[in-house]
Amino acid sequence: MEIRILGPVEVRRDGATVPLGGAKHRALLALLTLNANRVVPLDRLIAALWGDAVPATVANQVQQAVSKLRRVLGEDATGASPLVRRSAGYVLWLDEAASDVAAFERLAERGRAALVEGRPSDAARDLGAALDLWRGPACGDTTGPLVILERPRLEERRLAVLHDRIDADLALGRHAELAGELTALVAGHPLRESLRERLMLALYRSGRQAEALEEYQRLYRLLDEELGVQPCPSVRRLHRRMLAGAPDLDVPPASSPPAPPDPSGGHGLRETPVVPRQLPAGTGDFVGRDEQVKLLDGLLPDDESPAPRAVVISAVSGTAGIGKTALAVHWAHRVAGRFPDGQLYVNLRGFDPAGHALTPAESLRRCLDALGVSPRRIPADVDAQAGLYRSLLSGKRVLVLLDNARDEEQVRPLLPASPGCLALITSRDRLAGLVATEAARPVSLGLLTGAEARELLARRLGHDRVAAEPQAVDTIVSRCARLPLALAVMAARAAVQPGFPLRALAGQLCDAAAALDAFAGTDPATDLRAVFSLSYTRLPAGAARLFRLLALHPGPDVSVAAAAGLAGVPVAEVRPLLNTLTAAQLLVEHRPGRFSFHDLLRAYAGELVRDQETGAGSREALRRVLDHYAHTGHRAALLINPARSAIEFGDPAHGVTVDELTDDRQARTWFSDERPALLAAVGRAAAERFDTAAWRIAWTLENHLDWQAQWDDLAGTQRVALAAAERLGDVLQQVLSHLALGCALCSLGRYDEARTHAGRAMELAADRADERGQAEAHHTLAWIHGQRGEFGEAVRHTRLALDLYRAADVLFGQAEALDGLGRLYAELGEGDRAVRCCRQALALFERIGDPRAQGGAWDSLGYAHHRLGRHDEAVTCYRRALALLRTGLDPVTEAETLVHLGDAYAALRGDEPARQAWRDALAILDELGHPGAGRVRAKLHTGD
Repeated sequence: MEIRILGPVEVRRDGATVPLGGAKHRALLALLTLNANRVVPLDRLIAALWGDAVPATVANQVQQAVSKLRRVLGEDATGASPLVRRSAGYVLWLDEAASDVAAFERLAERGRAALVEGRPSDAARDLGAALDLWRGPACGDTTGPLVILERPRLEERRLAVLHDRIDADLALGRHAELAGELTALVAGHPLRESLRERLMLALYRSGRQAEALEEYQRLYRLLDEELGVQPCPSVRRLHRRMLAGAPDLDVPPASSPPAPPDPSGGHGLRETPVVPRQLPAGTGDFVGRDEQVKLLDGLLPDDESPAPRAVVISAVSGTAGIGKTALAVHWAHRVAGRFPDGQLYVNLRGFDPAGHALTPAESLRRCLDALGVSPRRIPADVDAQAGLYRSLLSGKRVLVLLDNARDEEQVRPLLPASPGCLALITSRDRLAGLVATEAARPVSLGLLTGAEARELLARRLGHDRVAAEPQAVDTIVSRCARLPLALAVMAARAAVQPGFPLRALAGQLCDAAAALDAFAGTDPATDLRAVFSLSYTRLPAGAARLFRLLALHPGPDVSVAAAAGLAGVPVAEVRPLLNTLTAAQLLVEHRPGRFSFHDLLRAYAGELVRDQETGAGSREALRRVLDHYAHTGHRAALLINPARSAIEFGDPAHGVTVDELTDDRQARTWFSDERPALLAAVGRAAAERFDTAAWRIAWTLENHLDWQAQWDDLAGTQRVALAAAERLGDVLQQVLSHLALGCALCSLGRYDEARTHAGRAMELAADRADERGQAEAHHTLAWIHGQRGEFGEAVRHTRLALDLYRAADVLFGQAEALDGLGRLYAELGEGDRAVRCCRQALALFERIGDPRAQGGAWDSLGYAHHRLGRHDEAVTCYRRALALLRTGLDPVTEAETLVHLGDAYAALRGDEPARQAWRDALAILDELGHPGAGRVRAKLHTGD
């Protein structure tokens, strides 16, 4: 299959064009192809297709369009569709051979590299092949907002590649044939001076000097009449050299003819996997470090081999703010092309003043997530995670950048073992252990030289401004100790005050002679506090207060709403304050709406909050941000699981902003974004004895962590919550924490511990005569026994739970218990009893009016019939279940029902209906990243 959008949008399979449908289907396919292997958020998709004219039925129209495209695109070898739903939107999984736009970019990049490296014949071949992929204007048969946005961008990209191909042909001496082509191009783009310049050169070198000079006159008149400007400097310079007969304009020696055509047919397509490209953006003002760059270059072989023959480890060390990350990122971008299987980046936060260094498990999870591993497929054990990580890197060439490491033990599990990979580590520590035991190559960073520091200031402030005040610049360089971070902050301060003389800023630096305690020394020239204060003291009062309070935030980054909670002001008031801090480079918006700062700045802010805020004021700010997480988390928890028994939190405190979440998609995204902060908030709240907040935040996280298979985190937060509940003396909270902890431990396979906690929950609930609590405890114990295959004991606990739910008059609990009994009886081969229990559960769910639960009960009833051999009745039940479940509220149960339906069809020898049901189930499970997908693939493979 090949998707083509460089012209009319079309899909070709086996040499034939597949009908696509209407304009919206073509536009949707184009958008997904342009963003292949990346999630396209639903709101962006809607905006691209409808703009401001969004119909009321947009959700249904999107679903219909996606369904149509899935049929067009077909399935892979496993029966899965490449177009899948993710929580935030849709993603189209394509390899490089599957789209013309990917092939175009690959050929264009390869051709550009050949041109830069002085291989014009190779460049002409690859660039020409890239341009040959165009069949007309991009997305030529589509209209609407998408085309308005994307077609001009793609056309500019085509013209840029065309320029490169023309330059390659010029280098090959093809001037006469280029003259004709360029004449036509200039006619179509009369104001594009770069084309006119190349036409002048082609004519001149073809012996047509008079025509070349006439082209200049035409351009001069056109620009003067149309825009009132002269030709650009490069065109004027070429004109003057032609008039002077400059020798270097003569025809260069002919280069070798183009290389033979690519064996793939000119497209240069080959199948390559989707690879991570996680390197942070480099900086355009990187200066110096020539020796260190040379040392790093020496890690790579001198021959033509594209990557090291063995795994290479390098440790870049130096003090905070010395530029370790800048060097590592700069060099990594330089050599990224030699690691075609990807570049991983992890900020290990080893010297985080908040004390939240990433654990090896957290770091490995981030790497495995970047490598495409579903959260539910990640092992719970750290050693197993490391083994999976090394297995995924085996045989690949990947660059792994591990930033801000605390020590050797934080790094070792993340080191690749595959020859051809390279690990680059930055740390304040010298990591001597890695040098000794892992043969890491040390690279130490010192201060910039005086000349390099001045060049850094010149690149940020302008050479003229720096040259005008050399003495002030020398003072700034000296007082900033030639430390890159200090120089960057100082340059930012000067840049936002272009009217201030640099001597005024230099004088302020001289007046402050202290240093941050963490970096104190005998040399006052290393005073960082003075550098930071130059930015801080110029802040408006509101921004300065927010900067101080951000030191209290428990997580690695902060959202706008959380920042508003810290400051106790509305979101509308905190946004300008955050913008002020980012403008002063005291804060970085590393993702839209999410802010962080360097660990030195966090330390500085921490000193300020201790010096300038009262103890009560600091505690109140921390309480507000914890309240923000508790109340927003409460809302999110009930959105992702509406059937959950709600715990009343009361009203949020004054000054607390609660995020306006309206559906389960937004709630899931919020949990994903805030998970690190929420985990840290639980521990911070408990440490500061905000025990109610600690318990509440842990409660909100329970379903999210469970469904994401993050059971270690679930167990950890629930242990903290249990301790908080015990200090509060709240027995109900203790019961719930014991139950949640028991479930987490059961998922981790620690059944005895799980049973202990469920048993303790039972005792506490019995002491307070809490029938519902006892019922929940029996229900949890039943699940633990069921997981161990102890179905008889599971039945006993489920029956006790049922009796207690009836005594407490909890209808939903009764229905769940009956449904559970039906499942257990079916497992025990007692089909008739299973059917009776399932019918009773179904009647209760219908009485309650919960369609999702009714669908689950119909599935259980079908399973009971299936185990009895009544496969026709099972099919009927499963179809009834699917009619209720196809709302998107419970996709896991929908997928399980589809699997059961396939099993029933298979038992009836209906092979094709069975495979279709299993394929539908696999599509859902793949979209969710559910571990059960492997079992369904096996069914599709074996037909059983």
